[in-house]
This record gives sequence, C-alpha cells and structure tokens, in this order.
Amino acid sequence: MNLKNKIAIVTGASKGIGLATVKILLENNVKVAGWSRSKTDISHPDFLNIQMDIRDIQSVENAYNQTIAHFGKDIHILINNAGLGFTALFEELKVADWHQMFDTNVNGIFYTTRLVLPQMKKIEEGHIINISSIAGNTGIETLSGYCATKFAVRGLSQALYKEVRNFGVKVTCIYPGSVQTNFFDDIDSITANENMMQPGDIASTILHCLTSSPNYHHVEIEVRPLQPKGKVK
Repeated sequence: MNLKNKIAIVTGASKGIGLATVKILLENNVKVAGWSRSKTDISHPDFLNIQMDIRDIQSVENAYNQTIAHFGKDIHILINNAGLGFTALFEELKVADWHQMFDTNVNGIFYTTRLVLPQMKKIEEGHIINISSIAGNTGIETLSGYCATKFAVRGLSQALYKEVRNFGVKVTCIYPGSVQTNFFDDIDSITANENMMQPGDIASTILHCLTSSPNYHHVEIEVRPLQPKGKVK
C-alpha cells in the first residue's frame, strides 16, 4: 500500500505499541486517528486524538463518526492494538477481570472492525492488523483468561482474512513476545526490562506489513526477543 494520505485508526494509541505505531505512521505521511482512554501526547496536523472506551460499543461508534467527519469515510488502515491482561490462578481469577479482558481484547476488535469493513470492501483496499500475543499461540500458567482472549483474536483473524481477501482487504495477526510496555504493570510475576522487545520494533513490523505490495499478504507473524534474559555471561 502507498501510505501517503491514507487514513488509519489506531486503538490503544496513548502508550506502548499504539503510541509507537501512531508516530511511525505519521512519519510516513498517514493521517491517523488515535483512539484511547487517556489523552495521547502528540501534536501533529495529521493526528486526531479521540478519547473513548473500546469496551463500549456506543463510545466506539461515536469515535468512528468523529473520525470520518474529520478525515472522510475511506478508512484504509485499522490497527486493533488496545488490550490488557490480568494474572491469577484460574479458580482465583475475578469475574470482573475476565469480562474486562474479553470486552477489551475481543469485543473491542469486533466493534471497530465491523464499522470499517464495508467501506474497505467497497473501495477494494484496506488493511486490518490485529495485535494478539504469543499467549494466543500457547497456554501460559496464571494467564488463562488472557490466553483465552488472544486465542479468540487468532481465530477471529484467521476466519476474517478468508472472508475479505477477495475484496482486496488484508487481515494480519501479529503475535509479539514480551515487549517493554506498561502491560506488565499489572503482572506481578514479570517486570518490564530492556531485554524485551521495544514498542518501536512492533511498529516497524506493522509498517513493513502495510507497505507490502498489493498481492502480498502477511497473514500471521510471530516475533520474540532474541535474548530475553540478556547476553550469556
């Protein structure tokens, strides 16, 4: 895709992978609507920050309407990045935490994607990138609820790409290993550290996918830190 003057929506845009993705898209002449619960600290003529709640379908629809009113109805790129996780033994996982993870990590993707797809199919151009996790490929103890949501993202992505590929719309699912972000603030057993991948690394992978030739489709990409525990001493 030629990115100049294309329009993108990035969810979870205020920090981490989302913020890095917004920055790299703006550097490549994309017009970006950054959706997030908190304010995104970016000032750029091609950036629109919309504070919203991805878990609330009405909030999502309001954000979408604000986006197309500002940029126009042809949304070419959707980066479904918003997500969170809680750690607990299965029987000790709070019901509220279970629902919050599914509302954010799965329902949010459904709410956003259903809005942009009809126009993408109509113009026969679009790229939806869903940020899953290696927890979407393998079970991890004390992260059963989070794994369940990310396996759901995997299945959703695999099914959706087959539905829309003949309309010229790409769907890519990315499975990052550990990334140094605020995600680990709520994970007591893991502390974010410099041996993890950086948000900019994932953003560069997203850019690579978006700029591929029209008939070249990255369906799934798994990325991990090379030396997660640092260099061997």
